[in-house]
Amino acid sequence: MLNPSVNDLVEIVGSKYTLIVLAAKRAREINLGAIPTVDMPNSNKAVSIATQEIYEGKITYTRIKE
Repeated sequence: MLNPSVNDLVEIVGSKYTLIVLAAKRAREINLGAIPTVDMPNSNKAVSIATQEIYEGKITYTRIKE
């Protein structure tokens, strides 16, 4: 089970699509050697660490309007 929940994360980022893209990009960065920004990750899996970082507000993004 994902902790924090998907519903909580969607409220933070605005849409499921944004959540998926943001978590995937950050998880790739972590897999390539980036240091997690959370002090005590709930898991050692990259996607779990990425979602925890999003939930804690340590990962930001900018929407580009075309």
